[in-house]
Parts: sequence; C-alpha cells; structure tokens
Amino acid sequence: MRWSTFARFVAFGASTVLFRRRDPILGTIILTDKCNLRCRHCAVVADTGNTQPYAGVRAEMEAFYREGLRILFFCGGETLLWKDGNRTVLDLVREAKEIGFPLVNVVTNGTISARIPGADIVFLSIDGMKEAHDAIRGPTFDTIMANLEDAKGQNTCVYMAINKLNRHDLRPLAGLVATHPSLRSISFNFHTPYPGTESLALDQAEKREAVEEIRALMKEGCPVFNLPSTLDHFLANDWPRPCAQCIVSEGGKRWVCGRCVDVPGLCDQCGYLFAAEFGLLFHGNLRAILDMARVYRSFA
Repeated sequence: MRWSTFARFVAFGASTVLFRRRDPILGTIILTDKCNLRCRHCAVVADTGNTQPYAGVRAEMEAFYREGLRILFFCGGETLLWKDGNRTVLDLVREAKEIGFPLVNVVTNGTISARIPGADIVFLSIDGMKEAHDAIRGPTFDTIMANLEDAKGQNTCVYMAINKLNRHDLRPLAGLVATHPSLRSISFNFHTPYPGTESLALDQAEKREAVEEIRALMKEGCPVFNLPSTLDHFLANDWPRPCAQCIVSEGGKRWVCGRCVDVPGLCDQCGYLFAAEFGLLFHGNLRAILDMARVYRSFA
C-alpha cells in the first residue's frame, strides 16, 4: 500500500472516530452466486445463482466511488466465473482502477486461476492442508497449488475459514504460506453458522484453542493478516456490529456489513474477524488502530 493511500485511510478513520461518522469506505460487489464447487460450509445455492450484468456492476462501482468508498472487493460465488460478453473480472479490476479506487481486491477459490493481474490483494480460499481442504471443498488442493505457479509476484493472501474439520491445520497452513513463493500472507476467519452448516461451528473451547494458536503464530512472526487486538474481543463476542463502514451490494440491493444480517440471530454468531477488526477500528479502539498501522502496512 502506498503511503498516500495509507494516509488517506488513517484520515478517514480519525474523522470517523472523532465525529462519529457512519460513512462507508469499503464496498463489496457480489458478481455472481454461481460456483464450480460445493463447499460444505457454504450456504449459497450455486446451481441457481444469479450473475450480475456488466452495466449494473459498472453503475455500482461508480456510485460507490461518488459516495466516498475507496476499498473495493469483487467476490462470488466463484468470482472468476463472472463474465458478460467479452468482459471478465480482469476488465472490472482495470476499470475500478481507472475510476480511482486505490485498493481493488478479488476473492477466489483458485481452481480456475490464481493469477489476477491488477488486483491489489487476491484473497485465495484455502481451508487447510490437502486432506482437510479437500474434505471441505472437494479434491481441489492440488489444482490450487498448481495454479499458484502462475501467480508469483502478486499480493496473494490465503483466506481460511476455521471449522471443526480443519481447526488443527492452522499451523501447517501458516507454515506453507510462510515458505511458498507465490503467497504473501494468511487471513483467518471462523465459520459463521449459516442455516444448514451449524455442525461445522466451533464451540467456545475450540475457538479459544484456535485463537491461542493464531496468537502464537503472530508472536513467531508468521505472516498473519489479522489484528492481534481483535482476538480477545472475538472470544468475548463483545465487538460492535454490524459495521456501518462496510457495504455489500448484489443486483442493486445493498446490505450494511454483509448479507448475513438478513438471517435472524446470525449476526451475533459472526465469525468474520475482519468485520470485528473494522468494527473496533471505527469505534476508536486504540489497540486496533495501532495494530492496523503495523499489519496493514506490512501486507496490504
């Protein structure tokens, strides 16, 4: 992240805290609900998923920028399945940069490709080492590893959702990330128990064990793209939500923080550490602010 961009985000955060603003800065556009996988932890019905037309996506990108949002995410479904005519996600990334977004990030499962030129961060979903990952996502681990050979030089962050099937793979996967030439960092989240996936959620003792493992990895210098100060708040489940500074958009409809706010009671069981991080940051938590200054400068 360039210093000018970082300074802009620091100024936004400071004004948000001082003046209690609720203006969003991060926008996610869900391009499609279609996916080539059937992951056990996912609640999206991929066979009947919608795909957003280019005109609508472009209009939302421009609206986001006019409204002051400066961090843009594209996600799915499987994001790289999106296309409209000859346009692909690569065109959207390029156009988002032309509009003026300083940070444009893409989330992918890496089975089609792990290389996304132009993206500032590619969030690559890997849910453990081969056995656990394949148990969750199907036999795709080897395909992702092969695709990473074409992704050297880009900022790729592994995105792991911790659940009962992979909770013992935090250290091995972090070790893989630390030594792999195409991977720069790893971001942990916990399984959010969407309807039909409740059995994968960790109990409180398992969450505590995982948090202590993450904390140990951070202290050992592993490239963990999470804020240490968030971990205790996650365990206590006392962080502010939903996060007003984050907007999710799909097909002209918007949600504050995420689509899960539509499921009664699910927000209270949220496992997204980044949501906790943003919530604490924009409520003026000093430890979170100091962590952000260090961690985001290292990996974003």
